[in-house]
Amino acid sequence: MSEKKTLTFCLMDAPFENARTTTALRLIDNAVRRGYNVNVFAYEGAVGIPFSKQTAHANKVHGFEKEEWNHPLPKDWVLEIMKHAEKSGAKMDWVNCGLCVDERGMDEAVPGVRRGTPGDLVNWANASDNTLVIPTK
Repeated sequence: MSEKKTLTFCLMDAPFENARTTTALRLIDNAVRRGYNVNVFAYEGAVGIPFSKQTAHANKVHGFEKEEWNHPLPKDWVLEIMKHAEKSGAKMDWVNCGLCVDERGMDEAVPGVRRGTPGDLVNWANASDNTLVIPTK
């Protein structure tokens, strides 16, 4: 039996800003559901994706209370992806750039996310079967 493939993703966009973040999370989710080992390096604003203090809110403009609006939070997507990785037997490693975390004051991430350095991305890229960098525009 062949060894599992490993994919590395580098994300740079902050949550809620554009569709690149949503697309990246969908790609990552798809990879773990298929059993790939996945590394995610969050850089720049992307360190906010797994920020644990995100909160749901109402949408008064459209007349919805918080419970009715059911606003999706990227931190919850990250947690769900990690659960799917565990179910599929995939290894999921999410690293937030420590420098970027400090600059943005986002040092409280959901469980399973760890602090690292750009060196983690370099090491992963060298060891991975493929690396996808989703940069800011």
